Amino acid sequence: QVRLVESGGGLVQAGGSLRLSCAASGRTFSSYAMGWSRQAPGKDREFVAGISGSGGNTLYTDSVKGRFTISRDNAKNTVYLQMNSLKPEDSAIYYCTEARGTMALGPYEYWGQGTQVTVAS
Repeated sequence: QVRLVESGGGLVQAGGSLRLSCAASGRTFSSYAMGWSRQAPGKDREFVAGISGSGGNTLYTDSVKGRFTISRDNAKNTVYLQMNSLKPEDSAIYYCTEARGTMALGPYEYWGQGTQVTVAS
């Protein structure tokens, strides 16, 4: 059974940084792409970033390109999201996701419970 546990959310001032972590278990970690999605109040859930099983390919939504970096440590079964230059519009619940296959494009079929990120202006 796949289990995804996020950590690292919190309250930060605009312009600050946070690093989210997600510990995965239940499947051979390196065989599956991992991603992060987010949902702000009153808005649809949106894809933020994805990384292939090997870590060689990454994808980002346009609004976070150049500010967020997704990475993974296959030895630790952990995926990270480094978020720099945070903006109030980045405030959301961030969800760790695991894909059906190895491609960063997904589809993503498993979700963690989420961690709250709040960026104060």
